[in-house]
Parts: sequence; C-alpha cells; structure tokens
Amino acid sequence: MVCREILVAQRSRGEKNMKVKKEPIDPARLRVLPRDGFSWIDRRFVGDGFIELLPSEAILLYFFLVAVSDAQGLSFYADPTVGKLLKVRPEELSQARARLIAADLILYRYPIYQVLRLPPKRPPLVRLLCTKSPPRGGEASIGEILGKALKELHD
Repeated sequence: MVCREILVAQRSRGEKNMKVKKEPIDPARLRVLPRDGFSWIDRRFVGDGFIELLPSEAILLYFFLVAVSDAQGLSFYADPTVGKLLKVRPEELSQARARLIAADLILYRYPIYQVLRLPPKRPPLVRLLCTKSPPRGGEASIGEILGKALKELHD
C-alpha cells in the first residue's frame, strides 16, 4: 500500500513527474516461467498503441492466442472451442481474427494460428479501419469502408 499512498499524495499535490517505487506486493507469489508452457505479451502491444487499434473481442482473442501458443507462436483450437472459451459468437470471432490479421499481429491457416512478432510500428491505415466495429448485420464494399475511413481522417 505504500506505493499507492505515495502515488495518491503526489497526484493530490499536482506533481507531474511521479516516481513510484516498484516493489512486489507479495514476493512469495512472483511469476515464474512454467516448465510446460511458454507465452508472453510484448510490452509494445500497449506502449506502442497496438491495443488502441483493436475492438475488445480482438484484444481478447490476441491474449488467448498468446497464452496458448508455443515458443514459435503456434496454436490450434477449433473455432467452436475458442468461441465457447472466450464467450464470443462465431461472427465476432471471425471479425476479431480478421482484425488481428489486418493489424499484422497473427496469421491463420486452418487450423493453425501463428502469433507474430510485433511490427516495428503500427500501420496507420489499420488504425483507421479498426477503430470502429462494423455495423451489425450490414455489409459494405471495400470502397465504402475505405471511403468512410478517409472521411474520418479528414474530420
């Protein structure tokens, strides 16, 4: 609680450059790399703004794939199993997968998923296309989607 109290005190005084001493709250429960598993989430996923590109279903799918993949980023789960575990409908799973592929975060070739190393920087067009979920029940041509994205860019 000491770290939290320092942070609250500094915020209340309006200090901009807060320094928080990072110490484990429970040193006996530090994370360790398991013997029979392998996963990590690159800090750049948040720090470089990749997380901002994606709707919540795509973030959830990405975290799931990272958690279940092997050292090469490979995993295979059937769509019904993934949907059940993540509590998403088939169309939401399909859209989430498409968003991750468009953001260059995963590859998919039935039945294999591959989590990729993060690109050097996020593609700006992906940000435009991925910030808003597509309308439910509606279809749009690629021209309509790009037109809407370009309109949002100029607004």
